[in-house]
Amino acid sequence: MSAALTVSSKQSKLLRFLRPQTPPNLSSLLRHLSAEPDHHPPAPPPQNDSSSVVNLVVELLQTTDNDWNEDKLHQLLFPTTSPPPPPHNLLQITRLLGSTAKALKFFNWVQANSPCQDSPLLSFTLEAVFEHASREPNSHNKLLDLFKTSKSHKIPLSVNAATLLIRCFGRAQMVDESFLVYNELCPSRRLTHIRNILIDVLFRKGRVDDALHLLDEMLQPKAEFPPNSNTGHIVFSALSKRDKVGRAVDEEEIVGLVSKFAEHEVFPNSIWLTQLISRLCRSGRTDRAWDVLHGLMKLGGVMEAASCNALLTALGRAREFKRMNTLLAEMKEMDIQPNVVTFGILINHLCKFRRVDEALEVFEKMNGGESNGFLVEPDVITYNTLIDGLCKVGRQEEGLGLVERMRSQPRCMPNTVTYNCLIDGYCKASMIEAARELFDQMNKDGVPPNVVTLNTLVDGMCKHGRINGAVEFFNEMQGKGLKGNAVTYTALIRAFCNVNNIEKAMELFDEMLEAGCSPDAIVYYTLISGLSQAGKLDRASFVLSKMKEAGFSPDIVSFNVLINGFCRKNKLDEAYEMLKEMENAGIKPDGVTYNTLISHFSKTGDFSTAHRLMKKMVKEGLVPTVVTYGALIHAYCLNGNLDEAMKIFRDMSSTSKVPPNTVIYNILINSLCRKNQVDLALSLMDDMKVKGVKPNTNTFNAMFKGLQEKNWLSKAFELMDRMTEHACNPDYITMEILTEWLSAVGETAKLKSFVQGYEVSASAA
Repeated sequence: MSAALTVSSKQSKLLRFLRPQTPPNLSSLLRHLSAEPDHHPPAPPPQNDSSSVVNLVVELLQTTDNDWNEDKLHQLLFPTTSPPPPPHNLLQITRLLGSTAKALKFFNWVQANSPCQDSPLLSFTLEAVFEHASREPNSHNKLLDLFKTSKSHKIPLSVNAATLLIRCFGRAQMVDESFLVYNELCPSRRLTHIRNILIDVLFRKGRVDDALHLLDEMLQPKAEFPPNSNTGHIVFSALSKRDKVGRAVDEEEIVGLVSKFAEHEVFPNSIWLTQLISRLCRSGRTDRAWDVLHGLMKLGGVMEAASCNALLTALGRAREFKRMNTLLAEMKEMDIQPNVVTFGILINHLCKFRRVDEALEVFEKMNGGESNGFLVEPDVITYNTLIDGLCKVGRQEEGLGLVERMRSQPRCMPNTVTYNCLIDGYCKASMIEAARELFDQMNKDGVPPNVVTLNTLVDGMCKHGRINGAVEFFNEMQGKGLKGNAVTYTALIRAFCNVNNIEKAMELFDEMLEAGCSPDAIVYYTLISGLSQAGKLDRASFVLSKMKEAGFSPDIVSFNVLINGFCRKNKLDEAYEMLKEMENAGIKPDGVTYNTLISHFSKTGDFSTAHRLMKKMVKEGLVPTVVTYGALIHAYCLNGNLDEAMKIFRDMSSTSKVPPNTVIYNILINSLCRKNQVDLALSLMDDMKVKGVKPNTNTFNAMFKGLQEKNWLSKAFELMDRMTEHACNPDYITMEILTEWLSAVGETAKLKSFVQGYEVSASAA
């Protein structure tokens, strides 16, 4: 007997060891999180007699199937002088059998011999049979057959048996069978963990509405089986997955679920709450995100900085700095410790909107110690954000001061980004030499420059007229192994195009291709614009074809530049080809296209075509601008047709929503004065005053010329006073007209009084 007990004991230990204790991967872990280890009624205290019976029965059942001593088996399990064995004993015995076949035979024997057919004995024995079957190949079909057998014999399922079946059927895509198992359970056994497993299966298989219906039962105020933390884990995890199957659950549904869970003191963890806050903010519902976060705070949910950071980011984008400060104060009240990201968000958004002094205050709060309730050490990103903000508002010296402060903190040494921010600031402030000194200091400190450093300096030099210096610096860096990219070449090509050095621009473009640096669309646009402005339209068209070969589609700006160039060269056929190509590319002409064509046909005297184009422009839903009207008015004036020009002006003033501007008034006033219609020109000046259009030096010069022809001194003196009132500085043309006229009539004192305190500018009027 002793040897039998030893063998049985070793077998029991071996089977317990082989039985899976922990899930093998994360997916299994998520499935197992919802199940508790055992849901049997409390087992009776272990007794030597009970353990001995289990071991004896297992030893007896290890013989061949045909050699069972059924009398002894009956005597051990169902003695006539004592009550039936505890259900746990039969569960343990069945688990220790070697196969589903043996376990099933034992179950059939128990079913045939048990004196109590409605006792838990059969349920617990069948549970162990299910366990054996679940570990065998094609387990889901075997379990389905066993489940059907249990139904036909009306054997109630134990909680653990139902758990096993629902999970196994779910893994085998047999969701309806999982539901069937759940429905077969006695309502009192549909525990929270069983529901959790089924909800998990339903979400995984895309049965979202079924999952939410089952969940709704649990979320009722007085639900018998309310949700627990595992329920929350399953639901929030499923709803947060971007690649989930089934119908999408909108933000409002999720918010409603969060609120109902919170009533049962189940809260989403920091990761899922952060995802929800971010999702609401991305869809423009920042106010809703605010309500959700504060609602959970009031209900006692544990908050972490990450969720608050997500809301702070959205508030920063919307410039709601007051609410950002409110949330930061609430974090302090609720003992939610802000982290370096929290302060980084505040500083970043304040700097982005040029509120640098407030950003500096936040920065000082980080180091404020216990007196402020915060003690967060700034990192390199925080320093760099603040330095960049200071440089963008022209406070480079303060930025340099922060660099020195960084050096005093070993973990915050200045890096490439730090120097790039400062170099960019000095370049924008036209302090190229200071930027170069910083670059040299960067190399001395052993901080490696990158392509952003190169581009910043090259672009800065180009914009401030130091193009040759930019090329030299670029070549020097190339020699040291720091290669440029499309941005570098674009800056240089644009600079040479601006000074009309097209040959050098094209040379750089060829160099770019030879260096293996793929041009981007901006490089092509820059070249097309430069070549068109220089009148080299054939080469511009060639670059356009190369652009298309490279896989880039010309934009409306490129087409407009070329059409304008062809119009200026009077190459209407080529301009028409460009228009056709635009249509083929699916690009509709815009206001600039129409204005270019209207201006061209107006200047050539083809007013009928110009007006047809204007009508077509309106038909296409485009509103004529002041440029459109100005082109027509200017052309009519040049052609000497002042009546038509004034007619368009009056139509524009009365029916158009586009009011005339200073340029249009100047065109008309100049033309009227040339035609000796000075009275009408003066009335236009009065009209400007009424409509609040400010005259400029050109307006007064045109009037002075007209008044000189009429020798209307008193009107000239009035206009001189008005010019003074408008703080409109006279230029050399003004002085030439007035000096000649007033000297001739002996009014030099008036002229001296007029120019006193003015700085005469040389306008290119």
